[in-house]
Amino acid sequence: MPKRPTTRAAGKPRATPKARASTAARGGAGALDGCINVADVEAIARRRLPRGVYDYYAGGAEDEGTLARNREGFGKWVLLPHVLADVDRVDLTTTALGAPVSMPLHVAPTAYHRLATPEGEVATARAVGAAGGLMIVSSLATRTLEDVAAAASGPLWFQLYVYRDRGLSLEVLQRAEASGYRALVLTVDTPRLGRRERDFRNGFALPPDVTIANFAQAGPSYARWDSNGSMFSYANSQLDASLTWESVTWLREKTQLPIVLKGIARADDAVRAVERGAAGIVVSNHGGRQLDGEEATILALPDVVAAVGDRAEIYVDGGFRRGTDILKALALGARGVLVGRPILWGLAAGGEQGAGRVLEMLRDELALSMALAGCPSLAAIDRSLVRRA
Repeated sequence: MPKRPTTRAAGKPRATPKARASTAARGGAGALDGCINVADVEAIARRRLPRGVYDYYAGGAEDEGTLARNREGFGKWVLLPHVLADVDRVDLTTTALGAPVSMPLHVAPTAYHRLATPEGEVATARAVGAAGGLMIVSSLATRTLEDVAAAASGPLWFQLYVYRDRGLSLEVLQRAEASGYRALVLTVDTPRLGRRERDFRNGFALPPDVTIANFAQAGPSYARWDSNGSMFSYANSQLDASLTWESVTWLREKTQLPIVLKGIARADDAVRAVERGAAGIVVSNHGGRQLDGEEATILALPDVVAAVGDRAEIYVDGGFRRGTDILKALALGARGVLVGRPILWGLAAGGEQGAGRVLEMLRDELALSMALAGCPSLAAIDRSLVRRA
């Protein structure tokens, strides 16, 4: 079983908000002493972050039914553990589109990391690299693709939103290729931005010193939305809502990178993705942030796996907070799991070290869950390990 890295001795927590923010800015994880799970880290992040930022990260669309359903879905599956299976050692190593990684737990593309910690996505990349994992960098990152690549020691994929100005999107894609990114993740569930009502209530906006770094060179209208607008209006004016399956073919002709389609939750769409040359699929409902009322991803996953088989690698995101959640997804056929919000909570609570601590927690929980389920390796995990409750 993986060894837990030595942590700093517990210290007395600082009392003032200013001091707590200073600790996060330094990337220190002292405030995380005593945290034993992701929920504990989120509680710290919620205290530290401004209300609008926390709600932007945490919130979902409209009544947030899909947001809640993602978590509730894990309870629809129960585990059926094996015994007497020799789990003295548990091996989590695997690959992602051929790249070796230390575990089947990867960092999902999420926007605006500098709202959580000053170094932004650079801190995330360092933490993920130290953990031996994979990071998917968002189009809406607050550090450039080049900055993140320079800080990374593990594989990187780039998540692309196609802008109405497709030439601009292709320029960013070419920068990702030149910087060594290993795959292109095309988000396909966002022709328009879902209505996230917490953001409207809070008047969510980027601070003056934070920009959408990879599009900033195109001008102020791409770097941020103005004081009279909103992220909702920015996205709906800039993103290309005319994408079709032909657009996947167009993109396939523009890059040599393998393409992963993120945002698929139907078996028939998964088959179309494979037919269009997708090397991977992320079963996702955008963390409950797009169409409210969608199915939980852990419930949609089996149909996609059955339809695709071994023709593409299947990943899944949406509400993963425990090692047992990850184990259930692997048993249902996912090659790996993507986590988003937990990484943001770690960044807000302790910068680079906080994100690393979250990955450590989830990795250790997964290793323990595998041992208790009688699975010494990922190859030992199969569909017989779960059934519907």
